[in-house]
Amino acid sequence: MRRVNVGVIGVGAMGYNHARVYHRLKTANLIAVADIMEETLQKVSKKYDARGYLDYENLLKIPEIEAVSICVPTTHHYQVTMDAIEYGKHVLVEKPIAFTLKEAEDMVKSARKKGVKLAIGHVERFNPAVKKAKELIENDVIGDVVSASAKRVGPFPPRIKDVGVTIDLAIHDLDVTHYLFNEPVREIYATMGSILEKCQFEDHAEIMAKFESGITGMLEVNWLTPYKRRKLAITGTDGIINIDYIDQSIDVYGKFAQNVQIEHEEPLKNEIRSFLMSIINDEEPEITGEDGIYALRTALAAIRSAREHRPITLNGDL
Repeated sequence: MRRVNVGVIGVGAMGYNHARVYHRLKTANLIAVADIMEETLQKVSKKYDARGYLDYENLLKIPEIEAVSICVPTTHHYQVTMDAIEYGKHVLVEKPIAFTLKEAEDMVKSARKKGVKLAIGHVERFNPAVKKAKELIENDVIGDVVSASAKRVGPFPPRIKDVGVTIDLAIHDLDVTHYLFNEPVREIYATMGSILEKCQFEDHAEIMAKFESGITGMLEVNWLTPYKRRKLAITGTDGIINIDYIDQSIDVYGKFAQNVQIEHEEPLKNEIRSFLMSIINDEEPEITGEDGIYALRTALAAIRSAREHRPITLNGDL
């Protein structure tokens, strides 16, 4: 199997991990990294024996690089991704796909026109517990799904400066439930607030979503809790599936209660391996630009709902 020559643009906390995974995968050859922080750049390029560039366009100009991971702040996703597409590179851009829907739609159109892959880094879909939960739901282990309840809380992350907790955290569960139920949110209602002085955006949110078939979802997210928790409970007519994203564990209660065994894997490694295989096999990425647009549209609808103090119908108001 051939190796894909890759680069990473933005090697802060998330980009560093992208570089680490590329360096270890047999299907990747990490050629170069780029970052505006010289100290960070030197550290990562030296550790992974890659060329380092302060200007990411110099990385994009390298002809042998076929694909890039873009791990810059959300407000820069659009420009960097559009530049990468223009240079003919396949792109894996961290979530959210972009800062605005217009930017996201333009990115998808440009990638399609240029004939390059555009994958979005919604990493929780590659969590083995999520994959197993989808299998259990499709096998009717809990009967017909009635509702879902997610709790994604923890302390404030200082590195997040350009978005609030909805775009940073809630978007994960909005994407995962879309994937698990194979249907979109029809209506959304949210309340949000900001308590922390160091946060310019909302730092806590409670979101209620109604899916096309009538399934309801309740999401609680915040940057106020002193411990990290990432859980999702799915209630059906015959039982309940409890998912712990961090432990990668599942408990099934009810008519078909069972002890579910899951082999632990790094979700980011699964995500990047999938991206590389889509290039090698010339296939559609598992998480497409359209998936990224859906997740962003739903999160923005929640923010709008909180601002306007009313439910938002996604196929009408947005």
